[in-house]
Amino acid sequence: MNNDMAKNLILWLVIAAVLMAVFQNLNQAPGRTELSYTEFVNQVQAGSVRSTTFEGGIIYGEMDNGELFQTVRPDLADDRLMSDLLNNNVLVEGRQPEQPGLLMQLLIASFPILLIIGVFMFFMRQMQGGGGGRGGPMSFGKSKAKLLNENEIKTTFADVAGVDEAKEDVEELVNYLKDPGRFQRLGGKIPRGILMVGPPGTGKTLLAKAIAGEAKVPFFAISGSDFVEMFVGVGASRVRDMFAEAKKSAPCIVFIDEIDAVGRHRGGGYGGGNDEREQTLNQMLVEMDGFEGNEGVIVIAATNRPDVLDKALLRPGRFDRQVYVGLPDIRGREQILEVHLRKIPCDDSVDPSVVARGTPGFSGADLANIANEAALNAARANRRMVTMEDFEQARDKLMMGAERRSMVMSVEEKANTAYHEAGHAIVGWTMPEHDPIHKVSIIPRGRALGVTQFLPEEDKYSLSRRGITSQLCSLFGGRIAEELILGEDGVTTGAQNDIERATQLARNMVTQWGLSAKLGPLHYGEEASQNGMPGGKNYSAQSSNDIDAEVRRIVDESYAEAQKILEQNIDILHAMKAALMEYETIDSDQVEDLMKRVKVRPPKDWDTPVSPNPKDDMPAPESSDDASPIGDAAEEI
Repeated sequence: MNNDMAKNLILWLVIAAVLMAVFQNLNQAPGRTELSYTEFVNQVQAGSVRSTTFEGGIIYGEMDNGELFQTVRPDLADDRLMSDLLNNNVLVEGRQPEQPGLLMQLLIASFPILLIIGVFMFFMRQMQGGGGGRGGPMSFGKSKAKLLNENEIKTTFADVAGVDEAKEDVEELVNYLKDPGRFQRLGGKIPRGILMVGPPGTGKTLLAKAIAGEAKVPFFAISGSDFVEMFVGVGASRVRDMFAEAKKSAPCIVFIDEIDAVGRHRGGGYGGGNDEREQTLNQMLVEMDGFEGNEGVIVIAATNRPDVLDKALLRPGRFDRQVYVGLPDIRGREQILEVHLRKIPCDDSVDPSVVARGTPGFSGADLANIANEAALNAARANRRMVTMEDFEQARDKLMMGAERRSMVMSVEEKANTAYHEAGHAIVGWTMPEHDPIHKVSIIPRGRALGVTQFLPEEDKYSLSRRGITSQLCSLFGGRIAEELILGEDGVTTGAQNDIERATQLARNMVTQWGLSAKLGPLHYGEEASQNGMPGGKNYSAQSSNDIDAEVRRIVDESYAEAQKILEQNIDILHAMKAALMEYETIDSDQVEDLMKRVKVRPPKDWDTPVSPNPKDDMPAPESSDDASPIGDAAEEI
């Protein structure tokens, strides 16, 4: 609640309190003593009463000593009272009860209605943002866009990194806002609108703020959901009001975040032709390219769902340019980290290029989260500088979950987890075109009891058939290791997540990527939906059977290949299990020593070894019904 609303509320409370006090005082005559009816009768019989006045059910009187009093006469008639009064020479008068005036009667009759209206206005002011003016109770159709003046926006292109191509697309817009005559001399027109498309967290809103900050123009910010209300026509009115305000501040930028909330396809199964959302969209289409020009008003919208937007909204003349703000590559991630590291004191061990290499597929928001988490780690350890170890821990926590060192695991289950993760690591190391191993751990993280983390040496934008097959083999490595050591009856449920991912990979190879020799380069999927109704399969029942058979063949071949590798390296499997039981976490250097069958060097951060258990030789584990996935939380395809 803002200050104006608080002041108004306090004022009305004070007025109500004053009125209540006035009415209460009117009900009691000033300077009169309140007597009970019994006391009054006793005073009359004692001859102490000089005069009385009857007014309705109230008796006003005066004692012989001049004291004024009043009492309430009971409803039951008292025939002796009048004779007592007359016998004791008491002056008796009668008065007609005072009737309230016409204005008072109207006030009393209309008070409940006025109270309801006041409560309604109070809540509507709250819903509309409080205060007077544009936030008043009758401001349904007023724009809710927040205006930021040119001096209020501190964000510039120096604060935006990792999206160089998108910055180049919008820098021309900034130059136009600064010097429109340079482009108008050649007949160029300012773009009506720019649509920013990209995954969540890639910096679309930040880039829009940077445009306004660089151009030094007013910036109107609003969300697509702010247009839609429960009353039909309110959203359209807000669109008109927003563009009217923007014209007064031209040249300016209007930024609409999550425009898909109001810009969805019309008549696509989302409601009738006259519902509130479609009315709002129609008005937006008219304002962006209608009879009235909006010179100097540039609309920038952001969405991560461009596929659901109406085609009329995307045509030239409305959104003339689409800017794709994608996930940053390794160089872009390094630049983003450098921007965030300006505000964090780091020691010399922190290398943004190393952190960027270990965070493939991360968005700008993810990298900001890693930098913040690293700073929190250093603060918890009472260090003055953030170290590379803090960044490693922050990355592992965000990718795989926090370590659950308090989780009590039996020696048998810990050894089973070690064999499972060792199976993944050995097969992944051996298979061609597989991402290199970063670390193997049997410390529980999140929902996983262990983790085998593979990190690519560089960003990959496509996968070969050989690379996908290598991924399939390494996914089955954990289950096969359990089967080789424990037997078929000792295999646990830990490979649930591995099996799900392997099955999806194999099915994608057949149905989407055309990597099946039998089914060929065809796409097998769902037909496009029509009128909001889901579509069916675009292939026959025979093709469905062929797809299942091909998926099964690919999975079986990958399973057999992984089993062959582990059978040939069974000694390495036992040695890696022993190293994991001793160190709990091993990195690529220790894995390399194991694969070369040489003595394993201790990890770089190794201080006090875990005391080995004499039962490290794998006994048969207890049966487990835990369906939590064991490992592979960080091994992303």
